[in-house]
Amino acid sequence: MTVTIWHNPRCSKSRQTLALLRERGVEPQIVEYLKTPPAAEELEAVLDKLGMEPRDLMRRKEAAYRDAGLDDPELGRRQLVEAMAAHPVLIERPVVLAQGKAALGRPPENVLAIL
Repeated sequence: MTVTIWHNPRCSKSRQTLALLRERGVEPQIVEYLKTPPAAEELEAVLDKLGMEPRDLMRRKEAAYRDAGLDDPELGRRQLVEAMAAHPVLIERPVVLAQGKAALGRPPENVLAIL
C-alpha cells in the first residue's frame, strides 16, 4: 500500500501524524508541499476525496489569505484552488493519501480511517 503525506516538518500536527503512521509500520512517501506544491488539478482531486470545499482546507488565519482577498464570497472554487496552488502555505496540513482516499490529520488519528 502506498501512503503519501503532505508534510510540513515545522508543524506539530504534521510531525505527530507522521509519527503515528510510522508507529503503525507505515513508511509514507513524504511530500514537503511547501517546497513542491500540488498543482490545482491535484488539489481538486484531493478536495473531492476529502469531501471538502477549498475554504475547508485553507488556513484562513494566514496573512496570505487576507492579503490575497480570499475571504471574498464572490470567489469561485477554481479561483480558491488556484490560490492554494500558488500559495501552498494556505493548505491545511497534514493531508494523507492512501488507497484512493484522503484524510486531514487534524487530529492525527483521523488518518487511521483510510489505512
